[in-house]
Amino acid sequence: MSLTSTAPVSQDGLVSPRRYLAIALLLLSIVLVVLDGAIANVALPSIALSLHAEAGSTVWVVSAYQLAVLVAILPCGALGEIYGARRVFLLGVALFTAASAACALAPDLPLLILARFAQGLGAGAIMALGMMNLRQALPQHMLGPIIGINAMVIAISSAAGPGIAGAILSVTSWPWLFAVNIPLGAIVLFGGGMLGHVEGAKRKLNAKALLANAAMFILFFSGADRMASAPVTGAILIAASLACLFILLRLERNSRTPLVPTDLLAAPAFRVAVIASIFCFCGQTLSTIALPFYLQHTLHMTPVLAGLYMMPWPVATAIIAPISGRLANRVKTAWLCAIGGALLALGLLVAGLTPPDPRGIAFIIGTVLAGLGFGLFQTPNNRILLLSAPKARSGAAGAMQGTARLLGQTLGGISMSIIFATLPLSTALNFAIVIAAGCAAIASLVSLNRARHEVAGQAAAS
Repeated sequence: MSLTSTAPVSQDGLVSPRRYLAIALLLLSIVLVVLDGAIANVALPSIALSLHAEAGSTVWVVSAYQLAVLVAILPCGALGEIYGARRVFLLGVALFTAASAACALAPDLPLLILARFAQGLGAGAIMALGMMNLRQALPQHMLGPIIGINAMVIAISSAAGPGIAGAILSVTSWPWLFAVNIPLGAIVLFGGGMLGHVEGAKRKLNAKALLANAAMFILFFSGADRMASAPVTGAILIAASLACLFILLRLERNSRTPLVPTDLLAAPAFRVAVIASIFCFCGQTLSTIALPFYLQHTLHMTPVLAGLYMMPWPVATAIIAPISGRLANRVKTAWLCAIGGALLALGLLVAGLTPPDPRGIAFIIGTVLAGLGFGLFQTPNNRILLLSAPKARSGAAGAMQGTARLLGQTLGGISMSIIFATLPLSTALNFAIVIAAGCAAIASLVSLNRARHEVAGQAAAS
């Protein structure tokens, strides 16, 4: 199937069996991106040894990828709306696959970092437009369950990533960690014609807005990276990032389809879902950094055993995510999100603050609750982000969904760095868990507020 072949899209999505082949390709592309992020962290010591690089410098192998995704995701959402979601998505897959080959062949650290940045640009297109392609492929009544399956695939890929990386490194060298992306990317490209094709709405992109967007995220990421070691410099860079956001909003104040989707954020359902997502991912990132330290330093577990004790979280998320997708067809999504955020907060408090138990029973119970809450929250919240936007703005909605996740994760990382820098380890871990649970609780309350708005709106309409 050629990259440019046409798969017509009706109002009710693609016809079977093309619909299911398209879903499989889109889920495979998500596996590509998530696995790559998960395995890169494990590879850093091997990369440092092989390329004779300092350990601190190899962190940019991860950071360059994250920065590129942040810079690319909103413009890629806009490009998908202009030139067609399938076309830009597959160009992103092609760039990601080619950059994976460049990573595998990189002879030194600077070229590897450059290739990782290119990989991140491709990943930005995949993350921004995966959901837009999914929405074009499916009838609306199937979106809830499939979004749940998508969340399950992400959870399983995240959990399996370190294990896959360890298995590969046990038999061969680190370049193969990136080489495994090549056949997966080739499969997506070969089957790309299965995806639905809808012509884009021709419009121009504001070049100044693109520059302001890139500067905003580069300054924000650079400031976040310095907050723990040089807080004054970090704060100045983040303030400059906010100034770029102000400039960006001013440049596009008269646009009907702005890069930062203020038209979508004006809708209460979309805006609340974005805010809740940021807080939820902030709490999740804080906890996934703090809890392994708790296991190793408080419960004195080995790194391998600590990794096994962290498994109940993604397993619980993988189980509940598709169930949550089906529930979202029958229960108000705001209530599901509120319950999920509350369960996440409760699970974190149980896992991190109960008296230490050498067997870790309370920890397992807590992480199961947290995983269930996280999955119960994410699926309906993603559904709201996708379905509260018009189909023509699905690219912006998908890009904003990814941006909210990345901003939450970055804020969680900043918070954890500051906590580690200012408090002794034992106190820092407890404090981080409390903050993480607080973020989850805020996500729950924000979602509950959306439920009240929905009830009020229905009462006014009746």
